[in-house]
Amino acid sequence: MIIQAIEVKRISVPLKKPFKTALRTVNSLESVLVKITCDNGMVGWGEASATVVITGDSIESIESAILNTMKPQLIGLNLVAYERVFQTLHQSMVGNTSAKAAVDIALYDLISQRAGMPLYQFLGGYRDQLETDYTVSVNSPKEMGEDAAAYLQQGFNVLKIKVGKDNIEDDILRIQEIRKSVGNQVKIRLDANQGWNVKEAIQSIRKMEDMGLGIELIEQPVKAHDLEGLKRVTDSVDTPIMADESVFSPAQALQVLQNRAADMINIKLMKAGGIFKAQLINQLAEEHGIPCMVGSMIESRLAVSAAAHFAASKKNITRFDFDAPLMLLHDGIDGGVTYEGRLMTMPEAPGLGIRSVSLWEGGEQE
Repeated sequence: MIIQAIEVKRISVPLKKPFKTALRTVNSLESVLVKITCDNGMVGWGEASATVVITGDSIESIESAILNTMKPQLIGLNLVAYERVFQTLHQSMVGNTSAKAAVDIALYDLISQRAGMPLYQFLGGYRDQLETDYTVSVNSPKEMGEDAAAYLQQGFNVLKIKVGKDNIEDDILRIQEIRKSVGNQVKIRLDANQGWNVKEAIQSIRKMEDMGLGIELIEQPVKAHDLEGLKRVTDSVDTPIMADESVFSPAQALQVLQNRAADMINIKLMKAGGIFKAQLINQLAEEHGIPCMVGSMIESRLAVSAAAHFAASKKNITRFDFDAPLMLLHDGIDGGVTYEGRLMTMPEAPGLGIRSVSLWEGGEQE
């Protein structure tokens, strides 16, 4: 099973509504698709989304990393010895985790196809269905309340609320409005995307606790590099704190875990460099008694299918943030994970279960 060809193609898909966080506003999905072909005719698909403010990876850097650095080192390798292939991939260059993730996803698609198993079964097969949350972008309290009510009507019972863009008073008003709109039947988790400092985080979380707003967890309240500050917040409040941007690599996960700087970790394939390293992060967390969430950037159903396969395979992954494909104006993926409201079902076809990718057609190919 020799790697014969690695191709890439840029795609752009408009969002139904702008996606707003403390770090950025996104109007369309911008990503790079990867197609890997082996000598036996098997094809594996991957995807990397460009999220410069989080990973530092742009469309141009992703393409360049894959075509100019990773491709020359991977062509001709035998996927039967896939440990060697993944070691080569991750040693090919420093950083560039999104590009590595796209290639990693395509390689896992091929390996599990060869095994004749859906990827989630190949990785462990813990469950075959997931329930995703839905993200409420940061806007005015009124608009966020209306959005939350609309997502509730669509069947979502866990909402991830973006905060941290303005000041803590406005954030609390946003949560109050959402609670008023959806009542107490919906779980609410917050994502500050590094938008608060330590004092603001502690003050606002304690205030929300005193007000009885019922926050399930709070994701990345402070700057990614500030592990000491993250630990101070975690130690100072009752609400569980989740590390996101603070954890890209297994080494960073170990730092968070050894210092008990957070109660949970959010794993994303674009941060970890794909499934190979994501598994190590989850294993470390599990050994430390820390549960994980798996989430995504703004990605198509191709990359999200890979993340969902990984998440479904592991017991320690207990929360799922896979709403990105539902935000796109069109899909362009035949096969992969399917949605019925918040319920996601894993495909039973081998690999990712992708039959065809119409997004691949018609664009510029490198």
